[in-house]
Amino acid sequence: MIGIVFITKLSKYDKLGIDIFYITDYNVNVEVIFATEDLDRLEGDGSFTAGLNQALVKAYRNRINIIRQAVDERLFYTIKSLHFEKLEGKRKHQHSMRLNNQYRLVVELVKRKPKKKAVRIIEITDYH
Repeated sequence: MIGIVFITKLSKYDKLGIDIFYITDYNVNVEVIFATEDLDRLEGDGSFTAGLNQALVKAYRNRINIIRQAVDERLFYTIKSLHFEKLEGKRKHQHSMRLNNQYRLVVELVKRKPKKKAVRIIEITDYH
């Protein structure tokens, strides 16, 4: 997990010869939220396939790993093989990324406070 840690030395104690540090840890990765228990289980349970073929499960786990490593959605646009795109119509608040030629992973970008971002994993859908 990527994070930023700030270490600040509190100088008011220098006269006493004591070094005191204040550590602030900022987690800058997006949070992953699963819309269903099966999608959550599909990531972590190596024996669970949700009825999908092994190649599709592997692609799904790879995409979740990419999402977990991201600071924000800009990374998804830079990885061209994801084909990350905003959906239209009733799904205009959602995005999709390619799992293979036939299946897409549908996600929603969620803003959290303060300045924290999350990606909600909605579904794996047959694109054709």
